[in-house]
Amino acid sequence: MSPTESPPALAQHAPENAMADPGEIARFHDRCSDLMRELLDALAATPEYPRTFPEIEDALGWPRRRIASMLGGVSRVRHTEFGGRRPYRFQDDRRSPSGRWEMWMDADQARAVRAAPRT
Repeated sequence: MSPTESPPALAQHAPENAMADPGEIARFHDRCSDLMRELLDALAATPEYPRTFPEIEDALGWPRRRIASMLGGVSRVRHTEFGGRRPYRFQDDRRSPSGRWEMWMDADQARAVRAAPRT
């Protein structure tokens, strides 16, 4: 599927944890690291397009496992300040076509990230 096509209905991992409020997404964007903001911006550039971590890392020119490391690092902020919510979505390895974890933003999340103030 190309980045311009909409995916079929996706079976998400913990969809209740996906943020929807633009203000909350902007606050998350403000609170996270520069690298996490870079990841959010990359996801916002291709909304509705799930990709594996290695695909995203390659597109950003990052080494392997950086996304996993960053998600671990932002976990404390997610849980203490945002009730475990996140401004992106996951499809787990058992449900994704690739057989790997895939990550993406929906169109509303992407709009909120693009509109977030830049520091």
